[in-house]
Amino acid sequence: MKIQIVNLSEENLKNIPVWESYPYSCKYCIYWEYPEKFIGLKKKNKYEIFQEKLGWLRRVKKEFGYCGKLIYIDRKPAGYAQFAPPKFLPNLINYNAGLPDNNAVLISCLFIFDKNFRALKLGKRLLNSIINDLKSRNVKIVETFARKDKASNPSGPVEFYIKNGFRVYKDDPQFPLMKLDL
Repeated sequence: MKIQIVNLSEENLKNIPVWESYPYSCKYCIYWEYPEKFIGLKKKNKYEIFQEKLGWLRRVKKEFGYCGKLIYIDRKPAGYAQFAPPKFLPNLINYNAGLPDNNAVLISCLFIFDKNFRALKLGKRLLNSIINDLKSRNVKIVETFARKDKASNPSGPVEFYIKNGFRVYKDDPQFPLMKLDL
């Protein structure tokens, strides 16, 4: 089994698998980027949504650099991660824990598509790849909103981040803001 992690790009965004439940794919999810458009997502054309995602990806890459990772198993996409400075993720204002540090990079999504692959610690590999990438860019703080009561959250459960060195920075009953100083 060959595992490979690559930067998210316009080309490989197209390769992300589609599933039957809403939002159907990470490539169609604009929850963090365009919260006002995400509300009516089910009614929109997937092509239009994908174009919105591509536009966001281009803008962030131009101003910040690569803002995501894909993990492949034997050349098939197995997981997705997205991260960016807070100014690129306007939906973060809707979280009760409070705003991330302006100097931080926020992990907005870290998701392994196939539950059968989660035992392979692909999430940890993806997270470590993000951390190493951000260290090389002299980023000093990584944050994310994790979920306390269950794992079904774009960025994952609190326990995952605690096991990987994060701490609860700003607590909340449901979505605390987790922080890792690099």
